[in-house]
Amino acid sequence: MKALVSIITVNYNGLRDTCEMIDSFRSRETYPRYEIIVVDNGSRLPEAEEIQERYRDNPVPGGSLSGSPVSFPPVKVVRNINNGFAGGNNAGLKAAAGDYLFFINNDTLIKEPVLDALVRRIESDSPRNGGVSPMLKFAARPDTLQYAGFTPLSPVTLRNAAIGFMQQDSPRFRIPRETASLHGAAMMVSRRALQDAGTMSEVYFLFYEELDWSAQLRKAGYRLWYEPAAVVYHKEGMTARRGSPTREFYLSRARMLFARRNLRGIGKYLSCAYLCILAAPKKAAVYLLHGQVALAKATICGTCEGIYKNIRTA
Repeated sequence: MKALVSIITVNYNGLRDTCEMIDSFRSRETYPRYEIIVVDNGSRLPEAEEIQERYRDNPVPGGSLSGSPVSFPPVKVVRNINNGFAGGNNAGLKAAAGDYLFFINNDTLIKEPVLDALVRRIESDSPRNGGVSPMLKFAARPDTLQYAGFTPLSPVTLRNAAIGFMQQDSPRFRIPRETASLHGAAMMVSRRALQDAGTMSEVYFLFYEELDWSAQLRKAGYRLWYEPAAVVYHKEGMTARRGSPTREFYLSRARMLFARRNLRGIGKYLSCAYLCILAAPKKAAVYLLHGQVALAKATICGTCEGIYKNIRTA
């Protein structure tokens, strides 16, 4: 019997996207054993109730790939406060029964089955493989890659790159490889790895959660993979708009928190000094030169909160 996969997604004022994601799995996914858990992170409107009612009778728009009727278990809906990306996913874990946990953004969709390829990648060396992310493409530009693995974070500046980002899909990106980090938009983790590494830290609220969790998984001795046989399409940027003070605040805050939580010895102090003395002031100055006062303030405030935020309880 195939292992059960729990698909966990967080909804926050994103009913349309969430339903499109669910419908894409119900119409395209052929893996025989999976459940879908939607965590509503305190949406302004009663979206949790709407999702629960919409999928109570298991509607599948257009039917299955074969056109034959398919019966699905009801979508599980978890009502939660807005405690961020990690908090929402951790709330979903409490309702999950799967041997594998597939965390996926609500602003994604699939066009072909993905679960079997991801499960097979972990099970190809299950004692050592702890997690896997699929190939990610932009939904608006389906021939363009968003993610084909991550390079390691540099030790002081904490910079990395998404392999293949904004490049056309080609055979060189269709080779499975180990990756330094999973991608938060779509990542599968085995329950064994989860139990050994722990859940995602809720200290971040937004951004860097998957980088932090990937670091914890690797410290626990697990390998992380990029699997191009599975493809997820990402609409991108529905939670915090690019160029917004909210996004800049949480990004700046998250970089500092990551350095404090994951670096050791002199490397930690060098990285914190770089972020605080060089990177944040330089970025804020550039924003000020362009008259973007709110973004400059968000950069400095986020960095300062990252310095003083208590990380021992998260």
